[in-house]
Amino acid sequence: MFDVDVVSAERRLFQGHASEVYARSVAGEIGLLKGHEPVLLALDISPLRLRFPDEDDLVVAVHGGVLELRDDRLTVLAEVAELADEIDLPRAEAALERAQQRLREEPDSAHVRQLIARAETRLRCVRGQVGGAAA
Repeated sequence: MFDVDVVSAERRLFQGHASEVYARSVAGEIGLLKGHEPVLLALDISPLRLRFPDEDDLVVAVHGGVLELRDDRLTVLAEVAELADEIDLPRAEAALERAQQRLREEPDSAHVRQLIARAETRLRCVRGQVGGAAA
């Protein structure tokens, strides 16, 4: 187990202990266990999965930020983050539909592609389609 702190600009989403953490940086997927070498990563728009030995996983939709692991203490500073169980499924589906429509109108828009990535991440979190061992 190691200490974990997940914070967004708006609030602290989790503070406690986890046995495993799975995330996606801009360079790719990573799984972290106690004793992992120190790491500092820029996070992509993707789910963050915290695993616990005797509890359900905690899944967080992370929309960019930084992950630092040092001395078995993991800190996630997210630009925007939402707990999976707080995401409104119909609202997330509607946001994806709107973003996909905008993409048809603005096919070269990086902003619209980011909106799609955020909506897809929310949906993956709600539907439990996230990475990590035995996911």
